[in-house]
Amino acid sequence: MNSKMMPGFGNDFESEALPDALPQGRNSPQQCPYGLYAEQLSGSPFTAPRATNERSWLYRIRPSVRHSGRFTKTDYALWKTAPTGETHDLPLGQYRWDPIDIPDDATDFVDGMRTITSTGDCTQHAGMATHIYVCNRDMDKSVFLNADAEMLFVPQLGSLILHTELGQMTIDPGHIAVLPRGMMVKIQLGNNEARGYVCENYGAKFTLPDRGPIGANCLANPRDFKTPVAAYEDSDEPHELIVKWCGGFHKTSLDHSPLDVVAWHGNYVPYCYDLATFSPVGAISFDHPDPSIFTVLTAPSETTGTANIDFVIFPERWSVAENTFRPPWYHRNIMSEFMGLIKGKYDAKEAGFLPGGISLHNMMLPHGPDLDAFEKASTSELKPVRMTDTLAFMFESRLPQHVSCFAAETSMLQDDYIDCWQGLEKKFTGKK
Repeated sequence: MNSKMMPGFGNDFESEALPDALPQGRNSPQQCPYGLYAEQLSGSPFTAPRATNERSWLYRIRPSVRHSGRFTKTDYALWKTAPTGETHDLPLGQYRWDPIDIPDDATDFVDGMRTITSTGDCTQHAGMATHIYVCNRDMDKSVFLNADAEMLFVPQLGSLILHTELGQMTIDPGHIAVLPRGMMVKIQLGNNEARGYVCENYGAKFTLPDRGPIGANCLANPRDFKTPVAAYEDSDEPHELIVKWCGGFHKTSLDHSPLDVVAWHGNYVPYCYDLATFSPVGAISFDHPDPSIFTVLTAPSETTGTANIDFVIFPERWSVAENTFRPPWYHRNIMSEFMGLIKGKYDAKEAGFLPGGISLHNMMLPHGPDLDAFEKASTSELKPVRMTDTLAFMFESRLPQHVSCFAAETSMLQDDYIDCWQGLEKKFTGKK
């Protein structure tokens, strides 16, 4: 991960890359140190309650309004946004995809975004979209700003280096990062190619779930979230700024790098997290707990206890339940589940679900273990088992997830996914 980072979730941080660059005692002095410009970035209405009020003060070489031309429209054909993004009239069903291939042509992160599902309305700050990114080139002199959504990055292959306005984060597979809505970023690769998942959150920002009877500890602990320290680019080389706004893409030219924040303070910040520090809580006697027990982050809706998005992981852990069918049970539920696999195998799918792959089980559609997983779990000796070399996750939402044309038409869509349950024959005998 990153060596110089600040720990904590939801904190009010401060950082400066040059001594005394951060004004003290006031936010907007008549003249800022080093000839910097003061600029506020607000992630909430000015009048939001203190507990949910989000803003950061940035002290930068040039104000962000300083671009050298008007915006012009541009297009990224495979990046779609609800409700205007084109979706496919795919018949209702359970779906699964093989990993999306890395392109042969030079492709950076923005070029390499492929929307899989979308739902809700970004203009009304409700809903989400799920994507796969596949790329093999750095964003060199281009910077991206997403005005529609907070972005959750989940690498599966290769590292990402996120140069944000507030500092730099490097995330490897097994780590995540969250970038606030409206914050500029330039994304470079730690290796020659990268693939992973992105969740665009149109609604209320991600936060930590309440633990309830679990108490004060376990699950994702606040101290394990890391926020970058100030790091700036003082570059007069031409750059391109790409803005995603209400589902459309717009670009303008700059005669400098806009990642020029020398000092900052506030609580509207990017952060990263090592999923290995998640402390799972599970059944130590009998039965399989609801997957909500594995929630890392949640983006709430206006209905208490019903999330716009939950980010849930299934990490390495012990399985010890007695007289219990240990994998997830067969179920239908109100949440629509987009699942990805970062490494290894998922215990409810013995074959066909590959690292980098995707499954989609929309609301009220039945799903659960395939035939092999069912037979194995029904007959195996119930001794304590350490589940190793596995990491799967879900982006799940209260809203139905609509499949994009790209996802419906790609050759990576598995035509035979439904067959994994065909061998579940009648076992009823009428006798105990």
